[in-house]
Amino acid sequence: MGPRLRGGDDWFALDLWGYSMSNTDLAAVFAAGARAAAVLMARRQTVAVAEGATGGLVSAALLAVPGASACYLGGAIVYTPRARHRLLGLRREDVVGIKSASEPWAMLAAETVRHQFSATWGIAESGAAGPKGNPYGDAAGHSCIAVAGLAPAVRTLATGSADRLGNMAAFAVALLEMLVEQVEA
Repeated sequence: MGPRLRGGDDWFALDLWGYSMSNTDLAAVFAAGARAAAVLMARRQTVAVAEGATGGLVSAALLAVPGASACYLGGAIVYTPRARHRLLGLRREDVVGIKSASEPWAMLAAETVRHQFSATWGIAESGAAGPKGNPYGDAAGHSCIAVAGLAPAVRTLATGSADRLGNMAAFAVALLEMLVEQVEA
């Protein structure tokens, strides 16, 4: 089954190959993005993003805010080792002993994207959205998120769900909320 949009006057659900994301999920992502952008703009601070399993949702949530260019400097979807090299400039020797979808990887990606863009903050996410786990042994619903900058932080999430789109939304919201926590720290 391919993509399908279901809905009524005040709701919708996007069905993609058996997984669905409701407007409630999307509203939470975009609300978290609006909050993060507002906090950054109020402090005249900037952010750069390295995303994996969120597939661009974090950047989209920040960019949906009018005037986002005041705080959003750029981002990359770093979903593969090739993307890690081409988009972040990291070589094999830079990541020896660091597993993708781990806290050390998330922090390295956040620090790298922050430095590449000369941003106040760098944020990153890497995980297994589902329906199955990743090749590194992590179950679906596992993600590591990191914030690099004035108040660095890293966290591991475990939703316990195999719902790919739901996990993507949950990972994006968690990363944006953690950014706000650290900016306000």
